Amino acid sequence: MTASLDYTVVIPTTGRETLRPLLETLLGGPDPRPAEILVVDDRPNGSDLDVPGGVRVLRSGGRGPAAARNLGWRTAKSEWIAFVDDDVVLAPDWARQLAADLGSLPPDVAASQGRITVPLPADRRPADDERGTAGLEHARWITADMAYRRRALVEVGGFDERFPRAFREDSDLALRVAEAGHRIDQGERLTTHPARRAGFFYSLKAQRGNADNALMRAKHGVLWRQRTGAGHGRLGLHALSTVAGLAALALPVLRHRGKALLAAGLWAGLTAEFATRRILPGPRTPGEVARMVVTSALIPPAACYHRLRGEIAARRPRPEVAVLFDRDDTLIVDVPYLNDPDGVRPVPGAVELVRGLRERGIPVGVVSNQSGVAKGLITREQLDAVNARVQELFGPFGTWQVCVHDDGDGCACRKPAPGMVLRAAGELGVDPASCVVIGDTGADVDAALAAGARAVLVPTDRTLEPEIARARRDAAVARDLSEALRVAGVAG
Repeated sequence: MTASLDYTVVIPTTGRETLRPLLETLLGGPDPRPAEILVVDDRPNGSDLDVPGGVRVLRSGGRGPAAARNLGWRTAKSEWIAFVDDDVVLAPDWARQLAADLGSLPPDVAASQGRITVPLPADRRPADDERGTAGLEHARWITADMAYRRRALVEVGGFDERFPRAFREDSDLALRVAEAGHRIDQGERLTTHPARRAGFFYSLKAQRGNADNALMRAKHGVLWRQRTGAGHGRLGLHALSTVAGLAALALPVLRHRGKALLAAGLWAGLTAEFATRRILPGPRTPGEVARMVVTSALIPPAACYHRLRGEIAARRPRPEVAVLFDRDDTLIVDVPYLNDPDGVRPVPGAVELVRGLRERGIPVGVVSNQSGVAKGLITREQLDAVNARVQELFGPFGTWQVCVHDDGDGCACRKPAPGMVLRAAGELGVDPASCVVIGDTGADVDAALAAGARAVLVPTDRTLEPEIARARRDAAVARDLSEALRVAGVAG
């Protein structure tokens, strides 16, 4: 049973040196072999990753680990998606352990979490950043080693890409999966996460996570910490310390010197208590003590700032929907490698539907593969003339995204890659999750899902049956453009 486990390994990365040893462990491990190993390069730019053969690399454009994992699982086709971080150390027989954990799970179990161990120095007390990493041993639902059924990810929409860091995005996903009626199991497989050493101001930079805490509270209510096992936090004391510090600076200007001294004393006491709490468990070297003293004074106002920023962002209305259309056989009748503007014929009813969207203030755009340019069958000038005729008939589109590359060119824009959808969303000023892509091929659907957008397939006689079946499972299928807009919830 376990030997036939259908799973894909998805690894988001920023190019750490630990990636290649991890991949070599996966490639050299025992059966069951993964259907695919997908490494998602989340650097905004950079040279090609040094990965062994047999590993497929995707690019997510530096949008964060949530977006990178979404691109990975939406690209995968297997029943199970095993998420692994690029800085963990897997056991040589990890695949066998994974199969043992997943092989006997009942259908209502949607995910299996691995057990994380963090080795700490044996010859000294751990430093503050090392203790922070050690907390992963008791964290719930972390994606350092977490396997999900693909259908559960489809059901809840995957990771929320509003979480830009490797923080809280995994807890948010797990809560939504549990709220959908599924169970999450604790597996027996063991994965090592080396203790992390970081720079002097690491703990100060970590306060950005308070913005993610605000989003968790907005999404899951005031009890989200209890539900995720996140602990109580220290924001209340940080707020008191920040107010006291500001008062100690402001009150002398108002000639309230006595009150200023009381405020300064309160700030000093809270700061000393916080620093002592962090110093005592550590190695107490001069460098570590200095780091704890300085950052303990800076963390409270930083925590309050990021929490306030997060509260404002969490309450900001999400962008309205935008609709992105494929061109050929969706907006206009497909003529292979069309090079004459006079050959442009709109699909019946399409002009009126697009104009109706525009009149209601819904942004519209076009995302179109046009490999005829790369093949030498049409010129770029001819393509531009055809597109100008389309715009003349339909009215202005908020964005035109056209890929002129061929299949073998390795670009990031040609559908099913998400590049054009992401750029279109950026030009329209909306989140990719607010976009609906309407097209007639599986590549249109795959590009949308890879970008985190929704998709509606409108099949034609040339649409393949497997593409229709997959769209019914992962997206939506409509008989015509009018029904597609109703399915997308944007019909007039």
